[in-house]
Formats: sequence, C-alpha cells, structure tokens
Amino acid sequence: MASSSSYNSPCAACKFLRRKCMPGCIFAPYFPPEEPQKFANVHKIFGASNVTKLLNELLPHQREDAVNSLAYEAEARVRDPVYGCVGAISFLQRQVQRLQKELDAANADLIRYACNDIPTALPAPPGVSSVQPLTPRHRPADFNRRIGSEGAGGFYHPTGAFPLPYSFPWNDNSSGDINDGGGEGGM
Repeated sequence: MASSSSYNSPCAACKFLRRKCMPGCIFAPYFPPEEPQKFANVHKIFGASNVTKLLNELLPHQREDAVNSLAYEAEARVRDPVYGCVGAISFLQRQVQRLQKELDAANADLIRYACNDIPTALPAPPGVSSVQPLTPRHRPADFNRRIGSEGAGGFYHPTGAFPLPYSFPWNDNSSGDINDGGGEGGM
C-alpha cells in the first residue's frame, strides 16, 4: 500500500480526475499510476463517487478483491456494452455444452468399440461342440473403415450401432439446453 506524496506521481484515479493525490487517498493502493486505463474504465462504468462510497463501506482486506471485480466488469462492459460479463459467461457455457456433447459422443464410441471387442457366446445347438476357438482381439472386418474421412472429421460409425440403454450421469439434461429449467444461468 504505497501512498502518493509530493515527489511521487499521483495515483491513476487522482490523475484522471485532475486532483491532488493526498496521502490517505482511497484509490492509491488499487489504481497505481502505471494502470491509468483501469481507473478510466471503472470511472466510465460505475463513477468515481460510487466507487469511493463502495470502498469506504468495505473492510480494508476486502477492497482489493472489490476493485479487481469492478475493473473486470468495467473492462467487459467497455468491450461488450450490452452483455458485459454475462456475454463472456454465456459464451463459455455454450463452449462447455458443446465440449460435453463431443465428450459424450467419444464415450459412446468407446463403449461401442469395447462392446464390439467382447465375443458373445450363444448356447450351442445339441450335437455341436460348444467350444469355439476365439482369436484374440477379434474385430469386425469394417473396424478400420472411417465414414467421412475425406475431411469431415473421420469418426468411425459401426454399421450395427445401437442406442445406449442408459444416459451418462454427467448429462442428465434431456433437452441439452443449459438454460432449460432449473433456474440456473437465467436472468
């Protein structure tokens, strides 16, 4: 917590507001002179008097976190005046949802591959030997065939694909819409 004095440069807030930076300046510890844009954004979005009131109401150990939050929100509002931080959060939620679907598809493929590797033994008809030689790691003839390998992703799709009889525990949302019900993420 360095306070400004007559031989130090004023904090970014006092410099921006064109006033003398006093030794007890509430802005000095959080808006150093090297970061003038940080205070400019906070002032543009929240106003200097509102920030002063907020910092005075907080305990000293809470002020740095509050200023960092204000600066982050102000920067987001400057970049996206309509949505601010909510726009970034929505973007990340959509990205998580898309990646979750990709992970579910990859897990389904793994399960299909694992099921194709397990030999199924049916009871032998009477008079036929029930012992049949199995070759290790027997795979269908079309195992190495890739659908759409001409640049469309190259995912393997077995011809006898079957739907999974259960859903994955991390994806219990039937519609796949993250804003569907539950009250989470909505405004």
